[in-house]
Amino acid sequence: MNKSTLESRLSAELAGIADLGLTRRRRVLESPCGRIATVDSREMLNFASNDYLGLAGNPEIAQAMADGAIKWGPGSGASHLVSGHLTPHATLEDEIAAFVGYPRALTFSTGYLANLSVTPTLAGRGDAVFADKLNHASLIDAMQLAKAQGADVQRYPHNDVVALEKMLAASSTSNKVIVTDAVFSMDGDLAPLPALFALAERYDAWLVIDDAHGFGVLGEHGRGSLSHFNLPSHPHILLMGTLGKAAGVGGAFVAGSDMAIEYLLQRGRSYIFTTAAPPAVACALSRSLQLIRDGDALRANLMARLGQLRDGLAGLPWRLLPSATAIQPLIVGANAAAVQLSTALWERGLWVPAIRPPTVPKDTARLRISVSAAHTEADIARLIDALKELA
Repeated sequence: MNKSTLESRLSAELAGIADLGLTRRRRVLESPCGRIATVDSREMLNFASNDYLGLAGNPEIAQAMADGAIKWGPGSGASHLVSGHLTPHATLEDEIAAFVGYPRALTFSTGYLANLSVTPTLAGRGDAVFADKLNHASLIDAMQLAKAQGADVQRYPHNDVVALEKMLAASSTSNKVIVTDAVFSMDGDLAPLPALFALAERYDAWLVIDDAHGFGVLGEHGRGSLSHFNLPSHPHILLMGTLGKAAGVGGAFVAGSDMAIEYLLQRGRSYIFTTAAPPAVACALSRSLQLIRDGDALRANLMARLGQLRDGLAGLPWRLLPSATAIQPLIVGANAAAVQLSTALWERGLWVPAIRPPTVPKDTARLRISVSAAHTEADIARLIDALKELA
């Protein structure tokens, strides 16, 4: 049977992806997420997950979810604004808002949905969006939605506050939105949030912050990047945080002023038209939030392991980016070389993924080493020894 024209086009594009060394592959875990992952019947030391505090396999959180499912059922039944907003959802939103120091929060099923809600809701025809060039794909897609609605969208060079201020000063619109990751997911570096906040105040702009990789890890008791920089809650700021990374479960939240959250609730399409997450997930996240709040020892071990890794990898032929977070990118360069290095580590029982374009810029393919509070000193030493051997 001959392929249709549509299938032929897809086949050609897939072949092109393969020729560039950019084919992605899913691996199926045969065990819960943790520092040790069973994949293809092999036990691997896991440096591939975003489980920064080691909570994804936590039995207390799992029990809270099981108890929640028994009490509240397996599903919510509808969107939040129809009939799917159950007591566990309301409780969790109050707990998150109090934890991050904001009057109010909304929860979403994923961080992608949360980001797709915020920027297009704040910015439409005649408004302006200013986004960091290294923002996460979900923020880029949100920016494109705002652009489709008629917003003027500009991308400033990564963490370049001077360039951003020039753009803000040149913009004549009265409604401006600055959008940034707090911790950049492929570089591990921090946005200059104090400087961005100062610009938001000076130009009366919104500051939308994606704290997916800072929440639970940075700041006092893991409150996130705003706490890390000692920045106050402020009506100009909308803070997004994901709940499937350091929190170990799933979902996301947006926190802000009462007015801003009410506006998002009334106008945010990816909030209004999505079935609410199962209430059992909210029950699990309430327990996770308690463990994050009490998790200073976990964060201390994480920081110790980061220091050990960075000291151990000094002097290798690959460049380790200057990151003080759980994301440690080792720049290899060529796509094939990054895949080859990742494969060599895999053969030694170490799971460290190769990240290639378009996720990262051309010629900066890398190993994205994710460190967890669950990792031991011996785990980090094993990875260091393997990379030294391969160098």
